[in-house]
Order: sequence, then C-alpha cells, then structure tokens
Amino acid sequence: MKNTAFTEFHEEAGARMVPFAGYNMPLEYTGINDEHLNVRTGIGVFDVSHMGEFWVTGPHALAFLQHITSNDVSALVDGKVQYSCFPNGKGGIVDDLLVYRFNATKYLLVVNAANTEKDWNWCVKNAPAFGLVSGKDLVNASDNIAQLAVQGPLAMKAMQKLTKTPITGMEYYTFKEIDFAGIKDVILSTTGYTGAGGCEIYVKNNDGPKLWNAVFEAGEEFGIKPTGLAARDTLRLEMGYCLYGNDINDNTSPIEAGLGWITKFTGSKDFIDKDLLLKQKNEGVDKKLRGFVMIDRGIPRQHYEVVDSSGNIIGEVTSGTMSPMLKQGIGMAYLAKGFWKPDTEIFIRIRNKDLKAKVVNLPFYNK
Repeated sequence: MKNTAFTEFHEEAGARMVPFAGYNMPLEYTGINDEHLNVRTGIGVFDVSHMGEFWVTGPHALAFLQHITSNDVSALVDGKVQYSCFPNGKGGIVDDLLVYRFNATKYLLVVNAANTEKDWNWCVKNAPAFGLVSGKDLVNASDNIAQLAVQGPLAMKAMQKLTKTPITGMEYYTFKEIDFAGIKDVILSTTGYTGAGGCEIYVKNNDGPKLWNAVFEAGEEFGIKPTGLAARDTLRLEMGYCLYGNDINDNTSPIEAGLGWITKFTGSKDFIDKDLLLKQKNEGVDKKLRGFVMIDRGIPRQHYEVVDSSGNIIGEVTSGTMSPMLKQGIGMAYLAKGFWKPDTEIFIRIRNKDLKAKVVNLPFYNK
C-alpha cells in the first residue's frame, strides 16, 4: 500500500483511512455531510496525489493524442485543459482523463488512480505507431507528483495569498505554471470535480508537506477543512459527473454515457472507434445514462435494478446517494429507450420494494 506526501497529515487530523487504488487514503474526517457542505459554502482540501500523470512530448505528440483520445486536442491552446476519454477499440472506454497543453509539443495527461497502470499500458501499446518512445516521449510521472484539490467558493481567494501571479480570474479548465507558497514549478489548474469552484495544485513529492502547511494557513480564516473521498463522491454526483468503474467502463460507450460532447468527429481527426461511435451518434443507442431523483423516500445504490410501472427491468443504477444539498435521493442509471425524457416516471427496486423516481436533466444541484 502506497502513502502520499500528505498521509501523515491525514492521520494527525484523525481521518478514517482506507485502501483505495493501491494507496492509503482518507475516506472522511468529520463526516460526509459536514465535509460536503463545507466545500459547497467555503473551502475543502482533497489529497488527490493518487491520480496518474503522463507526459507526452515531441513533434508527434499531437497526432498520437488525436488518435488515442475522443476529443479534439487540436482545439487546445497553451494553458488550456480538455476533458476527454480513451476509446478502447471495442466501443467502450479505457478511462476518462484530462489533457493539459503546455505547448505544441508538450502535453500532460491526468488519469484516474485505479486505472493508472491500465492507461499507461494502453498508451505504450499505441505509441510506436506515432514514433513515440516510452521513457523518452512518453513518461509516467505518477509516483513523483503530489496533488491537492482546493475546492469551494472561497478557495481561489484564499490561494491568491500564496502567489503573486493573478489566479482569482482564471477561466474554468485553464492552468498556469507559477511560483506558489515559495515552491517553484507549480502547476495550478481550475478543473475541479465538485462544481464548487477552486483549483488543483501539482508539486513534486518532496514539496508536499510545505504545500499542505501553506494551504491550510492561508485558508484558516475561511474555515478550511481537509475533505475525504466519501464527500468527493457525493459532490461529483450532485453535479452529474461520471465516475469510472460506476458510470463508465470498458463496456459503455461515450455516446451511451452522454459524453458525445467530448467525442469530436472533425474531418482530420481519425481516432480509435471513430466509425463505430459515429454510427451510434447517427443511428442511436439502446441505452443511455440518465439522472434521476427519488420521489418516494429511499437511497439508490450502484447495481440496483430500475423498473417500469409494471415491474419490467428497464435499467440499472450506476451511482446513487442521498444528496446533502437537496436532502433527496439522487442517482444515475443506464435506461432503455422510452425512458430518457425528463419527468419520465421510473421505479428503483430497493430491498424488494419498487420506489418511485423521475428522470431529470443534470446537474442535480445548481449553486
């Protein structure tokens, strides 16, 4: 089990530690609801050092990324970030990821912790066709980088205290390379997985303790709190953000998952599964990922069956929780045709009872 650069701080803060993606990670500190509400109204800090980071460099970097990812990487400019996915050649998804463009020949890929090895192997497998050499043009930096996600409406105001570079006006999905908290070569981005605003801060592992102390000192007047994986999940679900392994996987296509907006069929972009996904886009699919809210009282969970009014199975829940902000059960599910429109009545089978719910557009929560 790996530790991050911040593990000792989690333990000192009394976090409930659990194994996650091969790491010893904090699940919660003061409780899910307390941490969730603090991020929505103030500032919470997540240790996301378990995420994977790959550098892609050289004159063929763009061509490689255009082939291996679904989104149009050529649309990026320096300092911009793009959400995308790796199609798997069979109509499914290897992983979803972020693509950072530093310049025309230098990119950073940020991938999910549980899929880091799988994603790396996928990249290495596809790299030779574009002349990329593993260890030179394609570098796995995952074990060398520590990352904090500082999230909430007061996050940027607090973090501005730690740098002379203006950051409070940064646009969503952008990044800067800055001096931060007395640390050189810091990457600060505004991509977030909570919908509450804020930033992610990337540093070398040995700068981790210095970063943690500075962030918490700067945020003290704003009620900053460490936040665990459990609240991270409820926050992302309120926004309708997909979680790999729950809402998307090797057997779900980006079209089925409602990720057509990151699947770009531009003329010169010849990416993996392009023809298959274009066919799905044009001809339609048999199931789609949709959001729902509970009408009857109940908490939906992954793998619960979704049925119609006659008890016929029409889908399966992929993610579900009790929303701390809405005080209502919410979830996402793959649903059969005919049950996709907002306000469509469906039922979630919870402990052998069919509880009424309705289909809604995402996100569930609008601040």
